[in-house]
Amino acid sequence: MSAPLGTTANDGWRTLLGPRFLGTSTLLAGGVALYATNEFLTVSLLPTAIADIGGQRLYAWVTTLYLVGSVVAATTVNAALLRFGPRWSYLWGSAAFGIGSVVCAVAPSMAVLLVGRTLQGAAGGLLAGLGYAVINAALPRSLWTRASALVSAMWGVATLVGPAVGGLFAQFGLWRWAFGVMALLTAAMAVLVPLVLPAGRVDPGDPVPALKMPVWSLLLLGAAALTVSVAQVPRNVAATAALLAVSLVLVVGFVLVDRRMAVTVLPPSTFGAGPLKWIYLTLAVLMASALVDMYVPLFGQRLAHLGPLVAGFLGAALAVGWTVSEILSASLSSKPVISCVVVVAPLIMAVGLILAAITQVDNAPVGFVVTWALALTITGIGIGAGWPHLSAWAMLCVDDAKEGAAAAAAINTVQLISGAFGAGLAGVVVNSTHGGDVVAARALFAVFTALGVAGALAAYRATRGLR
Repeated sequence: MSAPLGTTANDGWRTLLGPRFLGTSTLLAGGVALYATNEFLTVSLLPTAIADIGGQRLYAWVTTLYLVGSVVAATTVNAALLRFGPRWSYLWGSAAFGIGSVVCAVAPSMAVLLVGRTLQGAAGGLLAGLGYAVINAALPRSLWTRASALVSAMWGVATLVGPAVGGLFAQFGLWRWAFGVMALLTAAMAVLVPLVLPAGRVDPGDPVPALKMPVWSLLLLGAAALTVSVAQVPRNVAATAALLAVSLVLVVGFVLVDRRMAVTVLPPSTFGAGPLKWIYLTLAVLMASALVDMYVPLFGQRLAHLGPLVAGFLGAALAVGWTVSEILSASLSSKPVISCVVVVAPLIMAVGLILAAITQVDNAPVGFVVTWALALTITGIGIGAGWPHLSAWAMLCVDDAKEGAAAAAAINTVQLISGAFGAGLAGVVVNSTHGGDVVAARALFAVFTALGVAGALAAYRATRGLR
């Protein structure tokens, strides 16, 4: 499946959003926005939901299971696209996503809510993965950076819209209706699909590929993410440490197994001498760090006594920085400047996180709340500045041109699994900290600050490999 030709290197936002590619761009962005908004929707409504149905110890599981389900489905994106074609792949994903949303809306307990979230995640992983895969397949290379920015900017928009909408519904005690609205939006997107995507397979003359899954790789990777989530449940520090060690062993096992399998989660170039592994690692750090946002509304309500709606908007500050910086960064053209931005981006993120850490206080006055918003905005700027370039590099630096689609789809897989690990790690830090909400909040932001510094080292290796 080859990208359309005949466009120049001067292609910009006008071309991407012009008549030729508007339908494709809208659907790609819409599918990712739907999935990502639903991920962050629970950030501000979950405190209200657990007050209604219980399950506070499973707080982070609502996000973790959503992301683990996404990872499993994301690995089937390329095969589904080749086997069923874009239209049916999107329709199947939309149908499952809508059903999962309805299950969440009527959930009588946390257990049922987790089932619905897992189904939502599996379907959403397919939709989000199709977004990146179709960039590689349906758009010219000169538009990849801007298309990546458009698609991944939906994550920034989602961290703005999701917590705000969730907080609005929670403010009036209507948290179930938030999931009902997601079901309606899913149906609306499904109506758009036949209008902009072809019905048949991409290459009808080629043999129908089997819908294979890297089962062993997925088992190891999913088990690692779930082990991190389980680690947040025990109150014993030794048990938590042991579970984290097990998770690390499972990740190492995943790398060893995946590089030897015929069907893999990551493209073969990831394990070569090139920079692809460092690109993915930097993306992983940026995405995992964004998951601190899931606790922002909770701490906003407890430390500053904000209402659910206002606390939701506080959580949206990260999105503002993410979205604005991503759009601006995608317009850069100087290679030395881009390389510098990519390396500095995780450090900017770390600055925002450490500012948030040192300003966490109980009964926080308005000035401190404003500082939290500023710190989260700086964090978002760091995430958004490097993302579009790293995404485009991942598609370009494969050893074999045929790996391009797999490398594009793997961006989403890396994004989702790192989000699952980020959510699990956040839960571990918060649940393992003693001394109240202030200490937990400070520990949360401090731990992810260290992660940002590690991301800068990975980004440096990525840019050095490209040079």
